[in-house]
Amino acid sequence: MKKICFIVSTPLTANAFLLKHFEYLSREFQITLVANYDEKIQEEIPFVTHKKDIKINRNIAIFSDVMALIKLSIYLKQERFNAVHTVTPKAGLIGILAAWLSKTPIRIHIFTGQVWHTQTGLKKRLLKFLDTIIVKFSTHILVDGQSQRQFLIANKIIKESNSQVLGKGSISGVDVGRFNPTASVRKKYRAQLGYNENDVVFAFLGRMNTDKGILDLAHAFQQLNVKYPNVRLLLVGFDEENMETQLQTIISSNYFFFGSTSKPEEVLQAADVFCLPSYREGFGTSVIEASLLELPIICSDTYGLAETILENKTGLRHEVKNINQLYNQMELLVTKETTRKVLGKEGRNYVIQNFSADEVSEQWLRFYKELV
Repeated sequence: MKKICFIVSTPLTANAFLLKHFEYLSREFQITLVANYDEKIQEEIPFVTHKKDIKINRNIAIFSDVMALIKLSIYLKQERFNAVHTVTPKAGLIGILAAWLSKTPIRIHIFTGQVWHTQTGLKKRLLKFLDTIIVKFSTHILVDGQSQRQFLIANKIIKESNSQVLGKGSISGVDVGRFNPTASVRKKYRAQLGYNENDVVFAFLGRMNTDKGILDLAHAFQQLNVKYPNVRLLLVGFDEENMETQLQTIISSNYFFFGSTSKPEEVLQAADVFCLPSYREGFGTSVIEASLLELPIICSDTYGLAETILENKTGLRHEVKNINQLYNQMELLVTKETTRKVLGKEGRNYVIQNFSADEVSEQWLRFYKELV
């Protein structure tokens, strides 16, 4: 059986995005996962035959990065993998270079978003340069969305000829059976959170940081809250940049920090509208998850979100950092219950037709069967 080695910085990346792919690929290939297993709890990951602990830190650390490159190169040479597949920028840089040094014949990297998009100056130039290094030493480049691919081509990171998107896009799609709207679940969580039936709840799901547009969402919500006392804001996810403290200076009431959850498919059902006013996004998996739950979407027009909604059919799109447009769209959906329901129904249909997890994983298996 031929062997594929996936390389990530943390096992959390595999748990979040790769499990369904491992399930499909393990039918034809032996799967190995390289990650920094000391970083998080070492739980078993299904469909992985072997795992290897190599310290690939997410942040730049020259000494440890060089050590990781050396150890990984030796390991890849010993194991003689047929293909190496890297995910996330740091794992991509070290993994692809190590695969090249070890003469691994097939070296694949998938782009899922660009940290440098919101950076400036020397840091931006350096991060862009490192992305070009990943491309130079890869044999195949995947991108998890067509709009992101065109963005990378425009920025001279990749070319039309050396990159592709599998299917309609998305790194992993979404589990149609898991994200299924249920009246009893909605009732349970709205009761738990103290929401009345006539409350209009706006929800955010994801890593809470400035680049996700959280502060913009807070300003728009505060304006809305003054005019419509029945609006609520539900924030779900890990607080990376002490957003909770910052939001306390912006929003006076009617918001709640839920924190991280392993059951987004349940918690989000407490909401009436999903918001992602992001400054940068690779694809926006949380958007298609929310659409599957029949939530209308309000999102920014950043390049990575282009495929996630059909404008005015499954959601509304505003300019990045345009708080007035965001406010107007939120107000529209507060006052138009019928519009909310129509957008939500269309959203679920759109995702089922284009982004089911099984269909995306089938595309990955087909890609590998043709390649390896």
